[in-house]
Amino acid sequence: MAHTFRVPQIDLASVISSDLPTIDLKLQTYEAVTLRFLKAVTTYKNQIVNEETDSRAVYASEKKRFTEGAHAVEMETNQCKVTELDLAQELSKEAEERKDAEVSVATFKRQLASLKEKCAAIDSEIEQYRAIADNLERERQRERSTLMTHATGAQPDIQTLEKALACVIEGLEAEQLLIRFWFIDPNRPEREFTFVLDVGSSGYKVVTSSPPLPSLPVLVNSLNDSKDIYWFILAMRQAFVKLVSV
Repeated sequence: MAHTFRVPQIDLASVISSDLPTIDLKLQTYEAVTLRFLKAVTTYKNQIVNEETDSRAVYASEKKRFTEGAHAVEMETNQCKVTELDLAQELSKEAEERKDAEVSVATFKRQLASLKEKCAAIDSEIEQYRAIADNLERERQRERSTLMTHATGAQPDIQTLEKALACVIEGLEAEQLLIRFWFIDPNRPEREFTFVLDVGSSGYKVVTSSPPLPSLPVLVNSLNDSKDIYWFILAMRQAFVKLVSV
């Protein structure tokens, strides 16, 4: 319980009437009260200082914590901005790629449509060529039948020609005729002179000649002009005879 300082009551009449007037100021009590007051003031001051120090420490700690939090938030915000920019660039890149892909797809679709049209045209041409080939094959069969008929009718003539010219005419594959002669070389009557005549192409041609004849190109040209195979066989025999007589 705090002590209350009471101002002493002074009896001035008795003080004045005494032989040695004195006034008891009670300094010891005053000093004790003053010391207690100063001690209380010092204690209060120290308490206030400590509380202020603690408050400042708490404030500094909170400020540091909030500063660090704000810095972390700022860094996270900046990172989010960087990520956002990267995502925006990626989205822009994807949009460009998507646009290029759409253009490529449209181009491929046009090319595919064009190829389909070309394939349809080619299929149509193939059908036309097949029809032409079928017609040509039928025509070829008719020509072959006609040739076979002519060949059958010409067989006696061929045999007569073979006897007259001492030769043999044989059919080979791919519409070729092998003509073989004998009794051309007086020194070697058994020596064989041959040539292969191709009658299947648009023009007659001699595939091989044994021995070779210098005048062969002229004789083939004459054959293509006259279309007379019998004359050509006779001319070839005469050319072989002339070759060995030189």
